[in-house]
Amino acid sequence: MTTGKKWLLVAGSVIMLSVGWLRISGLPLLAALVPLLLISNSYDSSRRSFWRMAGWTALTFCLWSVATIWWVWNAAPIGVFAATAVQVVLFGAVFMFYHYTSKRSRPALANVLLVCGWIAAEYIYLNGQISFPWLLLGNGFANDTWAIQWYEFTGALGGSLWVLVSNLLIFRALTSRRKVWWLRETAWAALPVLLSLVLFWSWKEPAGERVTVTAIQPNIEPYTEKFTLPQQEQDSIILALAASSPVDADFIIAPETAVDDNIWENRIGSSAAVARYLAFIRNERPEAQFITGATTLKLYRSEREKTFSARPLGDGRWYDVYNSALAIDSAGGIAVHHKAKLVIGVEMMPFMELLAPFTDFIVDLGGTTGQLGTDNYYRIFRLQRDGREIRTAAPICYESVYGEHFATFARHGAELLFVITNDGWWGDTPGYKQHFAFSRMRAIETRRYVVRSANTGISGFINSRGDVLDTLGWDFRGTVTDTVPLSDEVTLYVRYGDVLGRVSGYVFLLSVLYYIVYRFRRKSHLVDE
Repeated sequence: MTTGKKWLLVAGSVIMLSVGWLRISGLPLLAALVPLLLISNSYDSSRRSFWRMAGWTALTFCLWSVATIWWVWNAAPIGVFAATAVQVVLFGAVFMFYHYTSKRSRPALANVLLVCGWIAAEYIYLNGQISFPWLLLGNGFANDTWAIQWYEFTGALGGSLWVLVSNLLIFRALTSRRKVWWLRETAWAALPVLLSLVLFWSWKEPAGERVTVTAIQPNIEPYTEKFTLPQQEQDSIILALAASSPVDADFIIAPETAVDDNIWENRIGSSAAVARYLAFIRNERPEAQFITGATTLKLYRSEREKTFSARPLGDGRWYDVYNSALAIDSAGGIAVHHKAKLVIGVEMMPFMELLAPFTDFIVDLGGTTGQLGTDNYYRIFRLQRDGREIRTAAPICYESVYGEHFATFARHGAELLFVITNDGWWGDTPGYKQHFAFSRMRAIETRRYVVRSANTGISGFINSRGDVLDTLGWDFRGTVTDTVPLSDEVTLYVRYGDVLGRVSGYVFLLSVLYYIVYRFRRKSHLVDE
């Protein structure tokens, strides 16, 4: 294979890998790795060939990453380099392990190592301290909701499985030239789509009680107005928008860090900002619950109580800073949810215990920055209405990228899910559109309505089939209101989460052990070449 042909194959792979995140379609992903597999097939088992293949692999994954997440540069230039480096190293290593084993073992074993190794790597990326799982293969179908209704069973990792096996079948069909492989590939590609279409057209609106929700989009510029406009004026903008909600509204939602007033949780009621929200609820919408993003602080009176993320006050006391969601009702009840999935390099440093001396270098992405506090408690907000309790949750920004984490709120009883976010840091780029699309997958996985309040857009409603309903686009100030049903359905994904990732990890480890034994037996001439 000539070098020119390899360049063309790399270009084709990058294009097919990227289009799903560019709001075209994720379906080309089903063949996106075939060009790389063909390049791998053209090399022999020598060390020189290995490193040449490593170069093509790194180039492909690097260009894929840059083509899809370049917009991170607008907020933190180092973020593009860091995310690309991790993407190349983690998934490049998986592909190169496939390349290595495909030259030294049976094709079936190498294929299992690629599929299970890739999905296991995605699972690690989802749950490790270094985590930016934006480019999970299954995420590429976020705008093809008609084709992924079965995510209610598997989540996005099921989409990754679909992609990987499809690529291997196409590669086998191209290299074997046997029609049976094309039939297998057609069946593998078509059956999930057919299942999805059955689920799509048989979908019915949840029959539960309906509630009225107003999502606020204040459109406060995050780099200037957010820090120059006094908190009282920002509150006035948000509360004026809230006043346009229906008088019978059940929930009013404001975006992430809408109240950036450093509220001490041990005396949260004394906050002037909270008092303004509480006064509005009591006087204007006494039946509603106001859910808003806020920056909150938690005090520790001794070093023994503090967490690893706590900061010193200088008088022997310590405190944590949280990116939080507050649920305020007219009775004066204030529930607090702490963001648990923090943006690496912006809200947290990985391996903080080791890197504590370098916290001054954490990038300022606007809003709440530095090493934030976190916890593993899934706060469910409760609102009493007509003798029953309505249960909701408000995952914050980055939390909506993590399917299993998001679904846990539903498993803990949330009947309606809100996403509060501020995507304005990225500007008018594909970033905020991709983030919105991920909420469509979350709606399918949990079979719940998702309501988004985003500072600069996109705010709106997504039904439990993943369809986009009323929205407010980019750079608008206003509100969007709808009446939506509650649901307590427990899907397989809500119940079991990313079980595919856990199983893939075990199968990958077993396959590696099998490969080691296989190679030992070959060298001992105990198996045929």
